[in-house]
Amino acid sequence: MSKILKRAVVAFLKAFSYLPFWVIYGLSDFFYIIVYHAVGYRKKVIFNNLRNSFPEKDEHEIKAIARKFYSHFCDMSLESIKLHSVSNKELDKRLTFTGLDKINDYFDQGKSVIVLGMHYNNWEWNSSIQRYAKHQLTMIFNPVRNNHEMERFILDMRERFGGQSVPVNLSARTAIQFDKDKKPGILWLAADQTPFQTSKFWTTFLNQETPFFQGPDKIAVKTNQPVFFLHFQKLKRGRYHTQITELFSEPKNEKPETILMAYIEMVEKIIKKEPQYWLWSHRRWKHTRLEGTPLLDRIDVSEHIPEMYKSI
Repeated sequence: MSKILKRAVVAFLKAFSYLPFWVIYGLSDFFYIIVYHAVGYRKKVIFNNLRNSFPEKDEHEIKAIARKFYSHFCDMSLESIKLHSVSNKELDKRLTFTGLDKINDYFDQGKSVIVLGMHYNNWEWNSSIQRYAKHQLTMIFNPVRNNHEMERFILDMRERFGGQSVPVNLSARTAIQFDKDKKPGILWLAADQTPFQTSKFWTTFLNQETPFFQGPDKIAVKTNQPVFFLHFQKLKRGRYHTQITELFSEPKNEKPETILMAYIEMVEKIIKKEPQYWLWSHRRWKHTRLEGTPLLDRIDVSEHIPEMYKSI
């Protein structure tokens, strides 16, 4: 019975994806009322995250950010479902890219690259980058627990443009395999998600002690694959722009912590500028640092921050 119900939900979502955008956004406005005012979806988590991240803001400012987040969250959730059936023509009207030419240059040189993104705006739409990238796009994901049907639906959406999905535990092996097979690829992952409590990389992020996965930095140094940062910007409702900028061209010459610190600096700058677009409903700070695990000081990485972001 459970499997039948899960399949029915997926069938409904597939049918839902064929609704036109004007209907989807009308439903999103309705769901916002339900999710924020009636149900209060993860309200405690969201407000705690915001208060701890922005101690300088008063309660009125926190509530304003929360309301904008809930509205955006409803849009993003329905837009993600729409990805199942949206046409290339429609997507091209709603999503543009800058910086892919530099990545494609590396393909012509026979080099793989690493692209670090974040859970910001509608990150799911970036799977369509494969339509314009010369590399094979490989997207790293965390498996969905106890729901194979939903996981398959999500992966099918992401892979419909030609990209492939690989579980997070195989990310390092996949990056190394790119070089062994001499087939340049893009390893794309959102590096702002929560690792295990036993993580050895803890630093201050948004005014809180925060752990990070050390995979991306170690992979970059080991393989010397250039590291890019992906910034998914919201221009207006249903209109986005992806800015891809290079952070490190020769990561082998850097300490791993420098790469991760530069990424953290970029993420923090973007969130502080427009906080409503980050995934505040995620329990990012559910772990506390174990005794004996050092808290790393934030280091000066300004030389690695692209000029366009230094003024943020």
